[in-house]
Amino acid sequence: MSYPGYPPPGGGYPPAAPGGGAWGGAGYPPPNMPPIGLDNMANYAGQFNQDYLSGMASNMSGTFGGANVPNLYPGAPGGGYPPIPPGGFGQPPSAQQPVPPYGMYPPPGGNAPSGMPSYPPYPGAPVPGQPMPPPGQQPPGPYPGQPPMTYPGQPPMPPPGQQQQPVPSYPGYLGSGTVTPAVPPAQFGNRGTITDAPGFDPLRDAEVLRKAMKGFGTDEQAIIDCLGSRSNKQRQQILLSFKTAYGKDLIKDLKSELSGNFERTILALMKTPVLFDVYEIKDAIKGAGTDEACLIEIFASRNNEHIRELSRAYKTEFKKTLEEAIRSDTSGHFQRLLISLSQGNRDESTSVDMSLVQRDAQELYAAGENRLGTDESKFNAILCSRSRAHLVAVFNEYQRMTGRDIEKSICREMSGDLEQGMLAVVKCLKNTPAFFAERLNKAMRGAGTKDRTLIRIMVSRSEIDLLDIRMEYKRLYGKSLYHDIAGDTSGDYQKILLKICGGND
Repeated sequence: MSYPGYPPPGGGYPPAAPGGGAWGGAGYPPPNMPPIGLDNMANYAGQFNQDYLSGMASNMSGTFGGANVPNLYPGAPGGGYPPIPPGGFGQPPSAQQPVPPYGMYPPPGGNAPSGMPSYPPYPGAPVPGQPMPPPGQQPPGPYPGQPPMTYPGQPPMPPPGQQQQPVPSYPGYLGSGTVTPAVPPAQFGNRGTITDAPGFDPLRDAEVLRKAMKGFGTDEQAIIDCLGSRSNKQRQQILLSFKTAYGKDLIKDLKSELSGNFERTILALMKTPVLFDVYEIKDAIKGAGTDEACLIEIFASRNNEHIRELSRAYKTEFKKTLEEAIRSDTSGHFQRLLISLSQGNRDESTSVDMSLVQRDAQELYAAGENRLGTDESKFNAILCSRSRAHLVAVFNEYQRMTGRDIEKSICREMSGDLEQGMLAVVKCLKNTPAFFAERLNKAMRGAGTKDRTLIRIMVSRSEIDLLDIRMEYKRLYGKSLYHDIAGDTSGDYQKILLKICGGND
């Protein structure tokens, strides 16, 4: 192939036929080049048929440097390869990637925004450094005729139209060292049901809400249509525009016009994600009883940045630190688990050191199944400080080593709130959407509905991974989340939850 401006003028390449002066032709070698033992090359070449050599050199010139070279790449201004069209497959993510809402995982193959955790890509994603294939195509194998490329030990991707086989309990690793384990795809990406509404006008929305609450009666459907289809960022702008336009507090107006679980859901939508969690924690620990499941759900599923902001906001709102609040209402190893998680100090690296993975798996086994009694502190130290990628590998190594899933070992070794707390941490690390799907099912199963849990999960995950939660719900229970919400709720409360759910599967 040739490119504009190549071969260079003045000879050099292709080599000139022997006999034209110093070996190599004009321009090569450069002047004053020290001798390299080829001074008699011309005499040596003279032993051969000169006409044959001259013809061979002419053919080579035509093949590699002449007009016969096929131009595989159209010429581009300035020479070289043509510019890559913007937005194509395999293009690296923009350095100015917008920071997603709290708790959101970065898109598969993308870089984590500043201050956000970064996690390994999903199974079947391009190996780091490889471009993304076009839709409908599998990544190419390393050699022709080989199956699509996957991570070491991972099963090959199925043909189009077939379902992906379940991820094995222990993905294979090649030897030891640093690798990135495969984790379920449902844990990653912006997969919320609510996104920024196009053509958003906060002043117009403020007017719609004002009309819905003005005069006799309330137009609940107008409120649902407006607030149920705006992102949290847009709802905060509506709050400001409403006060600017009418000199009134939108929250107070909503409280005066709405009631029951419908009111709770609308007010939850109007809080910022951090402030919503602050008041959920406050409600979980106040009064006679404690909602331990709420506490562990929040601390096990939020990222470091969100937990730190939550801690600051809690102290601002209630003049008391989050740790003080936890200590006042919990005890024992469960208290230590919550305090550890509430520090927001989990390692967020994505690389995995397999020697450390094996050591942690052995230490978990030694702290539980392989001794009389349980060293809860060792479980606490490993599960609350190591990175998600590392712990997924630890859980797989633990099962390979012991033949038992880590969750079953926790159930055998622990009980009560500590058992439930440790299980929640493990489930959240393994597959966050499946964890929330299970929580939603329990909230609606049997007599009565745990409305607080239902509202909290639907609202807090609506801009993060609710689409993935819907998918996991259908996989686990054979029914859609939309179907179960419709059958377990009613009235305007039902309508706003179904609006947030975003559709039937």
